[in-house]
Amino acid sequence: MTFLVVDDERSARKLLYTFLKEHFTESTIYEADTLKAAVNLLKEKTIDVVFLDIEMPEENGLEIIRYFEPSSIQFEIIFTTAYHQFAIDAFKLNAIDYLLKPIDEDELIKATHKALEKQAQHKIGAKIENLKKALQQLSVSKIALEVPKGILFMELEDIIYFEADGMYTNVHLKNNETKLVCKPLKFFTDQLESKPMFFKCHRSYLINLHFVKELVKNEGDYLILQNQTHIPIAKSKKEQLLTVIKDIFL
Repeated sequence: MTFLVVDDERSARKLLYTFLKEHFTESTIYEADTLKAAVNLLKEKTIDVVFLDIEMPEENGLEIIRYFEPSSIQFEIIFTTAYHQFAIDAFKLNAIDYLLKPIDEDELIKATHKALEKQAQHKIGAKIENLKKALQQLSVSKIALEVPKGILFMELEDIIYFEADGMYTNVHLKNNETKLVCKPLKFFTDQLESKPMFFKCHRSYLINLHFVKELVKNEGDYLILQNQTHIPIAKSKKEQLLTVIKDIFL
């Protein structure tokens, strides 16, 4: 954990430093005697909690908001002040807490733990958001198959076709394996709607057009896939399928 103590009085900085080091022995603590110096440190270092004096020469500690976009602030703020009237303004800036001078050691530790808990929640939120972005990028070329023993992340190009099986779906792969997935066919039809290579040619089949070997026009039209599987074509889907094939292959 990393702290920044901002106060124009050296004795005040020293007191906070001593309290923090005693209770958070593995912490890194930076110091600044002006708001400008504090802002420079915050832009250079990763800081978890800032202990910010309000009454300082040149600039009021509350002015810190002018230097950062609210959405970019990744640190928590605990204001320190000798004046009660500043507390309301501090909370308007979403400060995690404020401490009245002279600083009480117990109040300081309580406020610090509270700030660190909130900071940890922020980090977890950021990690979840990063995971979502990674999965979104992954979904460009992969799909998640919810099988009985877990989740398989399968390359779309490895799937020959999906076959409805009641409220489940059989996913047929080019390595001749078949995976039973705990989702109905409609789930995959909706999920792959933006992928033109996947076409629902029949109420029970969603096929990967890459694996179509032959279109047989007979009394009952059907497709022959590369693995020799025969897939029926619904009458209502025939013209649409021919249009898709022309758009992609011809």
